[in-house]
Amino acid sequence: MAATALSQEKVWFDKPSYDKAECFHFEKLAKVDNIAAGADVTMKDVPQRLSIIEKENQDLKIAVAQLQERLTKLSIQLSSVCSTPAKADVCPMKTCPAPAKPAAPAPAKAAEDDDDVDLFGSDSEGEDDEAAKIREQRLAAYAAKKSKKPVLIAKSNIILDIKPWDDETDMKAMEQEVRKIQCDGLLWGAAKLVPLAYGIKKLQISCVVEDDKVSIDWLTETIQEQEDYVQSVDIAAFNKV
Repeated sequence: MAATALSQEKVWFDKPSYDKAECFHFEKLAKVDNIAAGADVTMKDVPQRLSIIEKENQDLKIAVAQLQERLTKLSIQLSSVCSTPAKADVCPMKTCPAPAKPAAPAPAKAAEDDDDVDLFGSDSEGEDDEAAKIREQRLAAYAAKKSKKPVLIAKSNIILDIKPWDDETDMKAMEQEVRKIQCDGLLWGAAKLVPLAYGIKKLQISCVVEDDKVSIDWLTETIQEQEDYVQSVDIAAFNKV
């Protein structure tokens, strides 16, 4: 009967599974032992590493202290140098301003008018009448020559854009009214019609003015007074002649 019961057990058929489980168990135990051994080695290195770090920290503190001491000495030297009047033009270390140089004596004032210069003067005190007469003649000739030099007149060449109210504005009559504006120093030039938009054209006219006699603001305001024709006036170009 005992033999019959043993024959009915299935444990013998599951033996490979039990063998595999046993192998896995021992492999796991071996890994745990290896990890513990490695941790042991790491923990042994900690004191050595700590001592190295402490030494490096101590060396760093010494270096910082030496730098602070040098910086203090340098600041003291710099203060003493800048507080002492320097002989050179530039202060050492370039941190304090150099003493100002004494101003050079101003050159003698040149004569502003050529007439005040005695171009033909004589060094001798006892100048005779003939020499004085020649001198006066030469001075008179020089003054006459100088007075004949042409005076430069500043002029400007201006191109004006004159816009009408609409396309029904008589542009020919507008140009005639503009040219009626006359004054000393104003000279009207060529004119043409330039298309704007929607059949509207603007009058573009040039003129030359003497800067000392004619004001540009006065000229544009006078043109704008032709309210029957002119809507606005713009300066298209402005050049010095």
